[in-house]
Amino acid sequence: MPGCGYTIFDTAIGRCGIAWGDSGIIGVQLPETRESETRRRLFRLYPEARELRPPPNVEMAIEGIAALLRGKAADLSAVTLDISGIHAFNARVYAFTRTIPRGETRTYGDVAASLRASGAVRSVAQAIARNPFMIIVPCHRVLDAGGYADTVSENGGSISKRRLLSLEGANSPRSKTLFDVLLPVAPARPQT
Repeated sequence: MPGCGYTIFDTAIGRCGIAWGDSGIIGVQLPETRESETRRRLFRLYPEARELRPPPNVEMAIEGIAALLRGKAADLSAVTLDISGIHAFNARVYAFTRTIPRGETRTYGDVAASLRASGAVRSVAQAIARNPFMIIVPCHRVLDAGGYADTVSENGGSISKRRLLSLEGANSPRSKTLFDVLLPVAPARPQT
């Protein structure tokens, strides 16, 4: 990808990474436990990217991401994303997710219903799990049906949805207990 670059930047939760191309942001990486791991993930995802000084639109995204990770309000709606390699359904999920206000959450089912694809709850969950645009597409605001915030996107680094939501002042989401994990197991059929 010509003109593909990346940079590592400081935030209140650690060193994040962002990659871009000629058509916009191609990915955001939240911090791993060590900066070297964050860089390694960026290299693996975007091997053609070179460390460069970010252009103005990427600087705007970095400033907004850093503000949000400090618990401040920031509007990232004008940040251009390069969705050229993104499946059309996932792009719709990301566009809707960008409209969820700071401090609010939706469920995978809510997103599917809003997209008039109520049978696609699993597809919404998969799209959220593959979100390459962390924070710009606030996938941490989309929870499972129980309102749990235990899972993170593969680009979420070592940060949980719960922590991101607490930075936004959202109501404290639930955490799964061992009982919650075991409950979904189908009961045994009675013998006749």
